[in-house]
Amino acid sequence: MKFTVAIDGPAAAGKGTIGRAVAEAFGFAHLDTGVLYRAVGVRGGDPVAAAQSLSAEDLARDDLRTLEAGQAASRVAAIPQVRAALLEFQRRFARREGGAVLDGRDIGTVICPEAEVKLFVTASAPVRAHRRWLELGGDEAQVLAQVRERDARDMGRADAPLRPAPDAVLLDTSDLPVDQAIARVLDLVRSRLA
Repeated sequence: MKFTVAIDGPAAAGKGTIGRAVAEAFGFAHLDTGVLYRAVGVRGGDPVAAAQSLSAEDLARDDLRTLEAGQAASRVAAIPQVRAALLEFQRRFARREGGAVLDGRDIGTVICPEAEVKLFVTASAPVRAHRRWLELGGDEAQVLAQVRERDARDMGRADAPLRPAPDAVLLDTSDLPVDQAIARVLDLVRSRLA
């Protein structure tokens, strides 16, 4: 069975948490596509060459969840040649047997426009910055500034900007407890599988 769940949204909206829960509940494979871009960004050097030669070791680095890695990911994701190098990998993953969940910024719009389920998970910038601050620490005002800067870059890029697919289900997690958000998405996936 080929079944794709595409989850898009800005940083710290909850798409990764929801994606992992959906994959676990249905036995689907899960790919946090941001890890691909984070790995390219932190590897340094020529980002196009890094994207073309990405390895399992690159994806297993322990510094991929830092604020710096997130900023680096946003910068390299704006390079069309980097996006092209990672596109086919993501598409193959999405259409694998047994089902797949991918979360990122352009899954429902570019990577998998044919996905059986498309979600756009969002939350207000202050809520997302607070979540990221709880995760990483630092100066909360600076984290908010970085979240807003990243949003502007991700939404304003010419190639595959962050935006909901026209047929995506919108889910605002600003005031929604994580267990309720997951329950809503599990119900949606069950209904599409039926």
